[in-house]
Amino acid sequence: MSQRLDLAIEAFLEMAAIERGSARNTLDAYRRDLDDFATITGATLTADPDHAMVGDYARGLSARGLSRATTARRRSALRQFFRFCLLEGWRADDPTSRWDAGHALARLPKVVPVDQVGALLDACVRLGPVDGVRARAMLELTYGAGLRVSELVTLPLAALPAHWPETAGPAIALTILGKGNKERMVPLSRTAFEAVQAWRAIRDTTLSPKADLSARQSPWLFPAATREGHFGRRQMARMLDRVALEAGLDPAALSPHVLRHAFATHLVDGGADLRAVQTMLGHADIATTQIYTHVAQARLRAVVESAHPLARMPDDAPDPVTREAVTLRE
Repeated sequence: MSQRLDLAIEAFLEMAAIERGSARNTLDAYRRDLDDFATITGATLTADPDHAMVGDYARGLSARGLSRATTARRRSALRQFFRFCLLEGWRADDPTSRWDAGHALARLPKVVPVDQVGALLDACVRLGPVDGVRARAMLELTYGAGLRVSELVTLPLAALPAHWPETAGPAIALTILGKGNKERMVPLSRTAFEAVQAWRAIRDTTLSPKADLSARQSPWLFPAATREGHFGRRQMARMLDRVALEAGLDPAALSPHVLRHAFATHLVDGGADLRAVQTMLGHADIATTQIYTHVAQARLRAVVESAHPLARMPDDAPDPVTREAVTLRE
């Protein structure tokens, strides 16, 4: 028996939230993708779309100028939705069953050099006595612990100890609630902890006493006068843009996620075990983490190609002896 498409979408999202523990950002993406399908195709019942309709929709995604990654995500959302409808008995078949996998091409993450990260941290002070201290704490947590921006802005005040443990070494473990409400342990260096402590010292002064929820009452480490009661993702992005400009860097080349990539890349460059990096990032599959080994290899190759003498030989050098002579003349 068929179901109204809008009601079926709500049921699918409810299932994803309760049974899978999907994060709010994931649910919002599912909703956008499925609403787009309903709007473009005009389908109103789960029985309406057939193989031809969903095929036309899929081909139209590229024609609309959407990226390959967005196209793959929307196809994936439709696959999951119609399989759900099939299991619920709202359809007798799956109209996406004839699709090929449609995987997005893997792209190497952007790499931020260590010196640029240092420049960002040093530039925080130029944002002012309050914004600068908060920016420094946020960047230390993003780069120093590899937090996702959603994890950072929703970090509870109670997640961090009030004092550095006397028996602790150079780092302590911080428990993070990540995607799918899964907990993981990430390292928190003493430097990052001290940056957070500096923020805690002025945190209660950041919201007006007239605000609906004062900073003193807020459970969040980074409270703000927003609907959620904490600093937002867009606020974080704007703050990073300001710091980048103060540091003389291109804001377009930076984002909170780029700093998370830098955390992982610099760990792998330093010889960290890939499984440990996987745990710290909260990746469910080691294959996701392996992208950072490719980043390290790409950087090594670039160094060799730019610095090694044999990599800079002219094409017309006839033999190794002549090439050596050319190198010596250079």
